[in-house]
Amino acid sequence: MLLAVGNNAVIGRLARAAAWTAGATAVVAGGYAGLVSGALPLDVGVGRRTRPLGPQTLDVAAPREIVFEVIAQPYLGRATRAMREKVNVLERGSDMVLAAHVTPLARDRFRAVTVETVRFTSPERVDFRLVRGPVPHVIEAFVLTEQAQGTRLVYEGELGTDLWRAGAWWGAQVGARWERTVAASLASVKAEAERRAAHRKPRTG
Repeated sequence: MLLAVGNNAVIGRLARAAAWTAGATAVVAGGYAGLVSGALPLDVGVGRRTRPLGPQTLDVAAPREIVFEVIAQPYLGRATRAMREKVNVLERGSDMVLAAHVTPLARDRFRAVTVETVRFTSPERVDFRLVRGPVPHVIEAFVLTEQAQGTRLVYEGELGTDLWRAGAWWGAQVGARWERTVAASLASVKAEAERRAAHRKPRTG
């Protein structure tokens, strides 16, 4: 009888411990997913550290006006269906928009959503400032300069995190993925701008 009671007490403690562990694991997993996806932004305002984003430089065989047009189209013009799945303009002004950017994560099991202001200075630059995302601070710019054979497109920016060394580690993880996403976007801009430039080039003969 005493043995049975003792066993029941042990089983009860083990069950409570398992339930607590499962709950803690779920909270940690949910918090991580929230941070990565931008649904649970962490902005405590202490221990701020920053790191550079870029620079990334790309030479595009297209006039600067066309490169700027390609960058600005999802925000100011008529976006393609594929682009509408990635960019959702929430508010639009004369030279600035508020837009949500969607990035698939973890083999498309869930998505990261960042909200940014996007300011346009035609045709030389486009500036981005993070409003909501996986880190408390990001500023970025696409800077376009004319070249003899087209346009030089330079991406540069800054990413900031809170909580000192722990935040710096998180910033390194986010920054690496952020820059890979930007590199893919730059490649798409280059391909589309060069396609449009070739299509609009005056034909001779």
